[in-house]
Amino acid sequence: MKKSFLYFLVAVAPLCFTANVPPPMEDVNNVVDNTLDSLNKVKMLRPLAGSSRRGDNPVLFLVGNSTMRNGTRGNGDNGQWGWGFYMEDYFDSQKITVENHALGGTSSRSFYNNLWRDVLQGVRAGDWVFIELGHNDNGPYDSGRARASVRGTGKDSITVTIQETGRQETVYTYGEYLRRFVEEAKAKGAHPVLLSLTPRNSWTKGNKIVRVDNTFGLWAKQVAEEKGVPFIDLNDITALKYEKFGKYKVGYMFYGDAIHTSAFGAKINAASAVDGIRANNALAALARCLKPEAKEKVAGAKRTAGKPVVFTIGDSTVKNADKDSTDMWGWGSVLGQYFNADNATVDNQAMAGRSARTYLDEGRWDRVYDALREGDIVFIQFGHNDGGDINVGKARGELKGAGDESKVMLMAATQRNQVIYTYGWYIRKFAGDAIEKGAIPVVLSHTPRNQWTPEGTVIRNNTSYGLWAKEAAETMGACFVDLNEISAAKLEKIGKAAAAEYFKNDHTHTSLKGAHLNAQSIVEGIKALPDERIKSLLK
Repeated sequence: MKKSFLYFLVAVAPLCFTANVPPPMEDVNNVVDNTLDSLNKVKMLRPLAGSSRRGDNPVLFLVGNSTMRNGTRGNGDNGQWGWGFYMEDYFDSQKITVENHALGGTSSRSFYNNLWRDVLQGVRAGDWVFIELGHNDNGPYDSGRARASVRGTGKDSITVTIQETGRQETVYTYGEYLRRFVEEAKAKGAHPVLLSLTPRNSWTKGNKIVRVDNTFGLWAKQVAEEKGVPFIDLNDITALKYEKFGKYKVGYMFYGDAIHTSAFGAKINAASAVDGIRANNALAALARCLKPEAKEKVAGAKRTAGKPVVFTIGDSTVKNADKDSTDMWGWGSVLGQYFNADNATVDNQAMAGRSARTYLDEGRWDRVYDALREGDIVFIQFGHNDGGDINVGKARGELKGAGDESKVMLMAATQRNQVIYTYGWYIRKFAGDAIEKGAIPVVLSHTPRNQWTPEGTVIRNNTSYGLWAKEAAETMGACFVDLNEISAAKLEKIGKAAAAEYFKNDHTHTSLKGAHLNAQSIVEGIKALPDERIKSLLK
């Protein structure tokens, strides 16, 4: 609600104006600012400015707020990560080092007043300073967080008395604080770079991300142009990516609110910052410090022009040794025999020992995702390895179910905090990513084990992973094949004694004969689906 100017005079009096300064922007987020205690802690936890420097190499200093470094520790213990954490992954440490000096809750004003001097002491000629501030330049001028800057880029200022301490302070415009960062970095011979804010999970009615190009983004750009320094429109670069992802996927780019990013979102923002570096000729010298663009092994190498690829992802029941008749076999390695080679190519990207989470964590899904094209098929089958320990031991389990529950856990092996989701959440992610790329996801319940009830029936998974896989598929509008049920019914017809021939070494892994049985079950399930596109690819 807009307040009258008279109300403003009464609410914040006494203030001394050098111009007709408008009231500060309303603090709509109500995020608790750092207490003095946490500021003291962060001074101990933040790196000593310039301490990472190697010889005479430059340092890239990151100056920002919680979207760049979340929390006092910046370690994701609340499920939120800042994009500054991932920036060092992109740079060659033999050429430049990255120091993240950002602090959650800071504005251009409060960072300049409380932390900038410490950063500046470590800055040398040839260094780079990235400045992304503005999310917190709101709220009262003179009480509580007292971090608001005056709107715009002008020379207006006000003198305030901080109500809690009685200390007087002159408050400048957002643009004036940016000028001071720029000028003081330049005075040290460094190269300052201004960035617009990271986008929030906020959408227009036209399904576009709400931009901040008429306030902080505009003002940062204007100061950059005025001072002749590079500008990276981080807001727009990431927003364009979000609009391609769609609302569902963007939802998990954030954690806890619509401002602070999860690890997924932080990685996107870091990649966007690097995109901005590569695209700006004025940053060519910095771009030369980047690692070469990764040439990861991408799936789909078997693709033939004009034909879709049928990708399979999963665990050892999908891909195993798969070499000769005495090996354990996964159904993904024989599935191609049931598809018409003139219509499609099968590419088995499964990996033994993986759960849905570890398949994602290790970047295996990214290789498939990057290779996906419109019209491709993705068969998704996990569940055998998803019920174990989550953060100790093999550490490959997830939360049970198919809901939206999540939990932040400290991983014993890496000593890094990670948000763990439900089994169904990971299945939904794979399906949603496939749909985003125009591919067709087919979710499968996992293969049955050679385990029988006293009554002589194969034990099903229809109250656990089979059920959750089905629920995940239904939520995403993906196809679902109840592989567990179809193959279990086949094994019951074969009989318990003869069923042993369909397994190898244990009750989970299949022989070549068992792999064919599961592949045939999948074909049977496909033929029952309403989607003619998949059925048309079969022999």
